[in-house]
Amino acid sequence: MAIDTGELDERYDVVDYTPYPYNVPVARRRVARLTCEWGYKAVAGDAALLASELITNALLHGCLRERLFRVELFLSGSVLRVAVTDPKGERHPRTRVADPYSDQFGRGLLIVRTLANRWGVEGRTVGKTVWAELKAE
Repeated sequence: MAIDTGELDERYDVVDYTPYPYNVPVARRRVARLTCEWGYKAVAGDAALLASELITNALLHGCLRERLFRVELFLSGSVLRVAVTDPKGERHPRTRVADPYSDQFGRGLLIVRTLANRWGVEGRTVGKTVWAELKAE
């Protein structure tokens, strides 16, 4: 549900998804579309990639069967925040070095760290939220 908060450069969107891989591209396309609609086409690709990496990490490490995960997109001034909330608060993400020849996984947070101006993790009563911010220009 996209919400126009009334401010020129303040927008918010939130959608809950079932924890299945087919929702990764669905959510990624939504983030890209909204970023463009909100007037920031230049960062739409990066926002979509950040969403994709955060969602994939949530599916692999933070989701539980039959428990939804949440994707939020928030624009305030010149900052676009992509946030993904999952139900497993005890599993916090950490960057690691992937073997370039044998590891299929392990590069997601490196991508997030490289693209985002800031990123972090917030604990919740149930679960956690992993977020990344881009300068929206």
